[in-house]
Amino acid sequence: MPVSHAILSHLDALEAEAIHIMREVAGQCANPALLFSGGKDSVCMLRVAEKAFRPGRFPFPLLHIDTGHNYPEVIQFRDARAAELGERLIVRSVEDSMRRGSVVLKHAQESRNKHQSVTLLEAIEEFGFDCCIGGARRDEEKARAKERIMSFRDEFGQWDPKNQRPELWDLYNARVHKGENIRAFPISNWTELDVWQYIARERLALPSIYYAHLRPIVRRQGAIVPITDLTPARPGEVIEEVRVRFRTVGDITCTAPVLSTAASIEEILAETATTTITERGATRLDDQTSEASMEQRKKEGYF
Repeated sequence: MPVSHAILSHLDALEAEAIHIMREVAGQCANPALLFSGGKDSVCMLRVAEKAFRPGRFPFPLLHIDTGHNYPEVIQFRDARAAELGERLIVRSVEDSMRRGSVVLKHAQESRNKHQSVTLLEAIEEFGFDCCIGGARRDEEKARAKERIMSFRDEFGQWDPKNQRPELWDLYNARVHKGENIRAFPISNWTELDVWQYIARERLALPSIYYAHLRPIVRRQGAIVPITDLTPARPGEVIEEVRVRFRTVGDITCTAPVLSTAASIEEILAETATTTITERGATRLDDQTSEASMEQRKKEGYF
């Protein structure tokens, strides 16, 4: 009798791979955590986790390293989504590290984004996590493209891109000694367009700032800077009220919106399919996101 083989769509194949990786983490790691910020990539990760483990509970808590300077719409969404799923959410803030003295800002206006590495390593030590599951994608920038699916970190939380384990035939090794850590990236092979297509297919809710809305901004050195208490207009700058959306969400001090009228998933898909500027290239305000800087930050423990 002939055997029929279902042909997986592109999204089905990416989802199946991500489910497989999450189950490998659950099977091989004693105490993992899933990084969840409320952003679009981590929203997709939650749906993958649902498909991997429901009707049971997730075999890991959700963990967010908060700079204390995130957009309120995103934080509200984060809390509501975790509560809706009935999953444990652990939040640790860079402000906690500042109070402990393990993070010292050069000046009050310095971006806290790069200091998340310290807080993450402190949370890993506090809870004894042996794996953190992240939503990083290889198309974000070149340093992330050097990651393995199971990315090894030594006992100091450091990443050496020249000392990573082979992953032939999709065989993943997440075994570590006490104090060492794995960063697992189930959607590593997804692109920004894949993420939006998956959000559309699964009808996933997102923070409202991902969709076009009116916001006061100034134009500064080729970037669009949102006007907030943390990012006020400078003398001589002209404040405009324009329609924008965020392609990525993060610390207010280093996350910029893009001009857009896309107020629906379909319109965002159309924009994403035709853009020639990378997600991070279009939306990061800090000077820490060049390939060399990002690679150095990852070596120090960044996501």
